[in-house]
Amino acid sequence: MHFIEENLKQVEQRIREACARSGRRREDVRLIVVSKTKPVSMIEEVIRLGIRDFGENKPQELRDKYDVLPKDLRWHMIGNLQRNKIKYVVGRAVMIHSIGSEELALAVDRECEKKGMVMPCLVEVNMAHEESKGGIAPEEAPAFVRSISALKHLKIEGLMTVAPYVENPGENRGYFRALRNLAVDIGSQNIDNISMRHLSMGMTGDFEIAIEEGATMIRIGSGILGERDYSV
Repeated sequence: MHFIEENLKQVEQRIREACARSGRRREDVRLIVVSKTKPVSMIEEVIRLGIRDFGENKPQELRDKYDVLPKDLRWHMIGNLQRNKIKYVVGRAVMIHSIGSEELALAVDRECEKKGMVMPCLVEVNMAHEESKGGIAPEEAPAFVRSISALKHLKIEGLMTVAPYVENPGENRGYFRALRNLAVDIGSQNIDNISMRHLSMGMTGDFEIAIEEGATMIRIGSGILGERDYSV
């Protein structure tokens, strides 16, 4: 799996260059390796190379990998989360990136209450109003954040978006910039229990643009682990 090491080196170099261009520190951007559909053996190789943050789209897959891999890893739930699967994620993930409805927020809050814990979460915002994607419409996000701020077992720490798939990554700059501005607007309202310290945005095709626009977390799968096999 030599290609993983090479890919990781290249991605790391590109992260550093994007940080330098935008006057940011490398340590202010967290690389989350998206390991969905990838086997444990591949994840072990990435761990050997020093990575500790992994993102999964499916709750059962996150559960299964968490249960067999070292416990010092940080698992991020980045995909669509159904309410009946929350139990697999709470207690295992360090953060849920995809809070996109009040029903889901309430259900996560209830599960966390049962387990006596507080879950760091990000609100997913559908910046491009794509029907195929989840998340809150940007114009509704400030009211939504305020509406869930009273939930005692959720800690909202920022916003997440999945930008459109585009050939030219520069086309997504406007969405990333708008998400950052939205976070600034919400942060300026000083809502109790709400912080806007994280922006989870940017994937294999556009992470450099996302870093330039303020991403604190980037989610890279195929750029490090190779193309995914969707037949499994």
